[in-house]
Amino acid sequence: MMVCWQHLPWIQRGTQLCTFLRKNVHNLASLQKARALSPNKVKRLLYPFTEIEADLDSSVDRTPFQFFHPSVEDILKTERLFCSSPSHKIDYYISAERMDHSPDLKQPEVCFIGRSNVGKSSLIKSLFSLSPNVEVRISKTPGHTKKMNFFKVGKAFTIVDMPGYGHKAPRDFVDMVEPYLFLRKNLVRTFLLMDASIGLQKIDHIALEMCEETRCPYVMVLTKTDKCSRGSLLTNLLNFQDVIKTQTTSCFPQPFLVSSLEFSGIYLLRCFIAHVTGNIQLTDTSQK
Repeated sequence: MMVCWQHLPWIQRGTQLCTFLRKNVHNLASLQKARALSPNKVKRLLYPFTEIEADLDSSVDRTPFQFFHPSVEDILKTERLFCSSPSHKIDYYISAERMDHSPDLKQPEVCFIGRSNVGKSSLIKSLFSLSPNVEVRISKTPGHTKKMNFFKVGKAFTIVDMPGYGHKAPRDFVDMVEPYLFLRKNLVRTFLLMDASIGLQKIDHIALEMCEETRCPYVMVLTKTDKCSRGSLLTNLLNFQDVIKTQTTSCFPQPFLVSSLEFSGIYLLRCFIAHVTGNIQLTDTSQK
């Protein structure tokens, strides 16, 4: 699939994607900014699987890696949801240590959970890069997030940054997280983050089992794809896919590849969030 900029009126040179977009945003925060790159580079940013697909044996079924494959136009529409404005405010809302402290919100909700130092807060910051005033705290110290942090995206949906499990996790991690995952009525999707550079760890299997027990739909997101070679990434991806196929019933069949550093996969993940929260009708994807 070639990315033909001349057919995308939203990102013509000089087009303003978001009236209130600040100048100090990530240089790849929007496709408008990425248009200076080569079409192949943009394609890899939009659909990261394409970069390693050529290395797959011809006998391997590509379908599970491309269930969600929205058009460039759909991805562009999504960007407007992630631009803050006076009528669509995006910001940190509140933190909670317990389920009964969580805000009573009606809009659809998605949460991000993963092992400490998996890059969870960095990923959320990348998702919000079109609204740089949103305060997402990032630390090099594992276990920095100690509470459930709620971010409201206007009236469209809420994103929840959950504490990390494993090293330096809050002592009451289970008491904090499990009730939320089991009881939160407006939770429409859990994003379970795994480190693509090191593969599935023993503690990740425990997290998988917890997500399976809730029977709430969840998605596997493989972070830090920039930190491993194409061969290692492909090997780990196939291992993750095998786990999804053989050990899960509630996991979306497609793992998402992302790199907060290179911005690869961020556009696609934004679009998926907009889709599962009911905020965008897709016009071109194999996931109908």
